[in-house]
Amino acid sequence: MLAGAAVVGQAWLLSVVIDAVFLGGAPLGRVGPRLLALAAVAFVRAGLLWRQEVSAQRLSGRVRVEVRDRLTRQLLAHGPHFVAKERTGELVSTLVGGVDSLDGYLSQYLPQAALAALVPALVVTAVLRADPLSGAVLLLTFPLVPLFMWLIGEAGRQETRRQWITLSRLAARFQDSLAGLSTLRVLGRTEEELRTLEHLNDGYRAVTMRVLRLAFLSALVLEALATLGTAVVAVEVGLRLLHARLAFREALFVLMLAPEFYRPLRALGAAFHAGMAGREAARRLRDLTDAEGHLAAPAILTGGSALPATRPRDVRPPGIRFDEVSFSYDRAAAPALDGLTLDVPAGRTLALLGRTGSGKTTATHLLLRWLEPAGGRILVDGAPLASRTPEEWRQNIAWVPQQPRLFHATLRANLLLASPLATDADLEQAIEQAALAGTVSALPRGLDTPLGEGGERLSGGEAQRVALARAFLRDAPLVVLDEPTAHLDLETEAVLLGAVRRLCRGRTVLLVAHRLTTVETADAVAILSAGRVVEGGSPALLASSGTVYPRLLAAFRGVP
Repeated sequence: MLAGAAVVGQAWLLSVVIDAVFLGGAPLGRVGPRLLALAAVAFVRAGLLWRQEVSAQRLSGRVRVEVRDRLTRQLLAHGPHFVAKERTGELVSTLVGGVDSLDGYLSQYLPQAALAALVPALVVTAVLRADPLSGAVLLLTFPLVPLFMWLIGEAGRQETRRQWITLSRLAARFQDSLAGLSTLRVLGRTEEELRTLEHLNDGYRAVTMRVLRLAFLSALVLEALATLGTAVVAVEVGLRLLHARLAFREALFVLMLAPEFYRPLRALGAAFHAGMAGREAARRLRDLTDAEGHLAAPAILTGGSALPATRPRDVRPPGIRFDEVSFSYDRAAAPALDGLTLDVPAGRTLALLGRTGSGKTTATHLLLRWLEPAGGRILVDGAPLASRTPEEWRQNIAWVPQQPRLFHATLRANLLLASPLATDADLEQAIEQAALAGTVSALPRGLDTPLGEGGERLSGGEAQRVALARAFLRDAPLVVLDEPTAHLDLETEAVLLGAVRRLCRGRTVLLVAHRLTTVETADAVAILSAGRVVEGGSPALLASSGTVYPRLLAAFRGVP
């Protein structure tokens, strides 16, 4: 706004100086102070424009950092259940390219939108005072610019949305292709996948060209309108000046301000499509950050790190009870849990059995606080689990998933995720208990050996031992195991079962089992079906029951 006022000042000083020198015959020394004032105003205007640009870029940078940080925390807080519903490539594209698209919206479009409203108002006010007729011409031509911007913008908005969707699909497919590249090679499908990516890329190129065509069209229309408006003012001012109906000083003042009246509108048109791309990215970001339903409580977002560096607060193994717990992923579908009542005694191991979709994974996710019950409650030593914050509760849990996540870092860094303050002695003890010592000694640099993306240097059994070593290092009173011996050979399974038995001693354990050998490590068994417990008891009791044992076998779908 101040830069706009400086433009008006420049135009007035310049028109006064030219009128005084060329028409009034005044010597340069007489107009010297006004020339110095003109130079000062020009310098101030340049400084204001520079400051405007710097402020916009700094604001954009701060906002993008904050948005990316907030979105990352939100995704971590909602847990893997929420992220599993999204495509990794699309999420990465949103976190990187989507947030970066906000730059044009924040640093260009929004400032220009404000200037397009403020500066023309300032300019037309000055012109109306100098020449009401020229001011009226500017006011009459002004609505044409936003009208044509709106007409072209409606078409551009649809194309920009289509461009963003196409880019998201391309990024998701490309990420999936990279993740499954080895499988595609084994199956001989690399050429087919390459043709699919080329087809998606051609679609993205085509929609991008349509967006650019609309951008150039809108720029052409705005330039034409601005030029036409300036020409109309120039013609009417020139005719009145020719017939001595208007003083030279006022005429020159109006002619210099006429282009400045349209300049912010032309700049807004140039930033319009960058702004639309940023708005589409912002819409997708809002979809992620406003996710509700059965996701984790929003209070997690301000709870600090998702990987606590402290030891578990509770030392005594807790007793867990699911009291008529219900949960549904989709209101139109059958509930995943339907009044589940389940007891996990303190210091004991309970194995959950059941076919796929029986509710085993949902029960563990509720215990890990990635989901919240729709009905009923979960009690810990008789107190509601909801009374604790998710972060506080997770400090007391060690989780061993069926497919552990290993990062592109050293083995030491992957282990220290469980307890960042662990000492070398703690690491050595956890490695020994998880039967991981042989793997560590075989690595070229021991604990300091990089594992590669997804732990590609390790086999499936070795990755499971890393997950078990994390659990030992965590030393938590509550352990959640999701079939740690799945997809392993019998020899590796026997080694891991020994580590699992050591891990379960003196802890409360909820074990999701898919093999009968794993069930033998449990103190009690609960068979789930349709989100409810249909049978329960000790493994020996179930095995000796002629009616229940076939049902136990059916839970494993025929695995001996």
